Amino acid sequence: MNYCTYVTSPVAVFGSIISLYTDFINVEEDKIKLIRTLGGGKRDILFKVIIPSNIPSVISVMKVDIGLSLVGVIIGEFLAAKAGLGYLIIYGSQVFKLDWVIMSIVLLCILATGLYQLLAYFERKYK
Repeated sequence: MNYCTYVTSPVAVFGSIISLYTDFINVEEDKIKLIRTLGGGKRDILFKVIIPSNIPSVISVMKVDIGLSLVGVIIGEFLAAKAGLGYLIIYGSQVFKLDWVIMSIVLLCILATGLYQLLAYFERKYK
């Protein structure tokens, strides 16, 4: 595991966990009581009430995490990598290769846009 992983994890994960935990515990109690009344267990409550009612919040958290994760990876590569787009940005700026720097940034933008569009597709599908 390299330094990039250690930078990315706290940036994206902790805020996501807190946000999703808050959304998961705020599910309507009436729906949970209904599942229990009909003989459902904890597994039924999770898969038939909690997860389906929180799909929009999971997708919105993932949209935020795309940006945070990419920033975390790039910062980690700035600091300690020998390869990758962050390394290429730093190295390109040190040897005055502006085309390397710009291309790295364009590739990051394309990657972020592709991931965001993928999540937008799932958001339209599950709304």
